[in-house]
Amino acid sequence: MLIARAPVRISFAGGGTDLPAYFMEHGGAVVSTSIDKYVYVVLSVHARNDLQILSSDYRTFFRHTGGEVLFWEGDLHLPKAILHEFGIESGASMFLASEVPPGTGLGSSSTVTVASIKAVSAACGVSLSKMELAEMATRIEIEKLGMPIGYQDQFGAAFGGLNYFEFRADGNKAEPLKVSVDTVSKLQSRLLLFFTGQARDSTKILAQQTENTKAHKPIVLDSLHAVRAMVNPMRECIEAGDVEKFGHLLHQGWELKKKFAAGVSNERVDMLYTKALNAGAMGGKLAGAGGGGFMMIYCEEGRQQAVTQAMEDEGLRRMDYAFDNGGARVLLNAGLRLKQGG
Repeated sequence: MLIARAPVRISFAGGGTDLPAYFMEHGGAVVSTSIDKYVYVVLSVHARNDLQILSSDYRTFFRHTGGEVLFWEGDLHLPKAILHEFGIESGASMFLASEVPPGTGLGSSSTVTVASIKAVSAACGVSLSKMELAEMATRIEIEKLGMPIGYQDQFGAAFGGLNYFEFRADGNKAEPLKVSVDTVSKLQSRLLLFFTGQARDSTKILAQQTENTKAHKPIVLDSLHAVRAMVNPMRECIEAGDVEKFGHLLHQGWELKKKFAAGVSNERVDMLYTKALNAGAMGGKLAGAGGGGFMMIYCEEGRQQAVTQAMEDEGLRRMDYAFDNGGARVLLNAGLRLKQGG
């Protein structure tokens, strides 16, 4: 048996500029951190001439007979594509489970990809650097599967920790932020995560954003340029420990993000955000592409009870968490080896 895991992430600045439609021309960057909510992949080997994949989150099961062509469409397309990428045709079972529901804005789908690659590559004896792991995940999702998504989720899951990521046509860069223990503690205690109760398909929002970017729609491009311009100030204020400025920048970024595409926000989300501000929050945003999922709220300690009560009065639930520093890793490998090509 082999067990691997990868963390989901929350993004602070630059989200949207990590889509190829933008960064291939203009260059993109994000500041984000991974958190201690994980996607787990459990691999086992058997002597049968088949592959089996089970997902607890999607409550679905797939079986493939060795010798037949392995297509990667439909349910469980991500693990299917990864097994195909490594030439695994039979003799294995894969179980997938996540600590957060899919479609909630924390990058869980791409984290499935990263965790699955980490597990399968380790089982095949293939050593990948964090950069190679992240870039393979983006290639499989965007090029192989044609998903209209960005790069930040895969990079956040692969590297782990609080990072600055830069995406350009000529290559990508990852730099850990130089942050004091006190600043990390303040950020963790003042960033509250609330589940809105609404899961959503982010690909529809991201597909529209991609089309808007390719069409050079002025309101979208201007907003993306402004969001990109906020990344370095966000990095600087975090490294300087200026958490109050962090809260203000978070608010400014959310106001810009709502201009990327229809569906990023909606009437209920706007109402919830306004109610959080009125209760004492300084800033916030929806995690991920928007439309639903988790709402991240920045709030100083003395006002958190009022903000939490205001959100819970609307049916939201607060999720406790901590920052993660490990990134994707193998937790257990009891000598498992997968045979590539059959």
